[in-house]
Amino acid sequence: MGAAPEPRWLTSEELQAWLALAGVLFRLPSALDAQLRRDAGIGHFEYQVMAMLSQSPARTLRMSQLAVLAEGSLSRLSHVVSRLEKRGWVCRSPDPGDGRYTLAVLTGEGWDKIVATAPGHVEAVRRYVLDPLTKTQARQLGELCRRIMRAIDPGDPCLTDES
Repeated sequence: MGAAPEPRWLTSEELQAWLALAGVLFRLPSALDAQLRRDAGIGHFEYQVMAMLSQSPARTLRMSQLAVLAEGSLSRLSHVVSRLEKRGWVCRSPDPGDGRYTLAVLTGEGWDKIVATAPGHVEAVRRYVLDPLTKTQARQLGELCRRIMRAIDPGDPCLTDES
């Protein structure tokens, strides 16, 4: 049995790139969550769940599909949807096409909440991510993120043919 191959250590430049990305990965979600909690009284994950429903046909998705799109476990999603149900923004019902599945549906009140919340969230995304970049850098950022996502999960639903 031979010795394990030497690790491919990061160069100084690669390390600086990694540390910058890691900083964004840690701080951006907190910044977006803080803005949503302050301005709308909901967290980023709750907003993402409602936004995914708002963009779906009939504002409805199977819970299992919604968990994948929102990048959360089914258990976490179930807890969040319970909170959203209590506020009247989402309701659940059995899937009439297959009773083994549960549907999450964005209510009219939930739609109104997303419509009222979206402008502040978009402004935060612009302020933290897009405004510091040129148009060319924003395009490059999209391309770089899609490349990284392909390496992590080539089947990710966010990767389109345009990617």
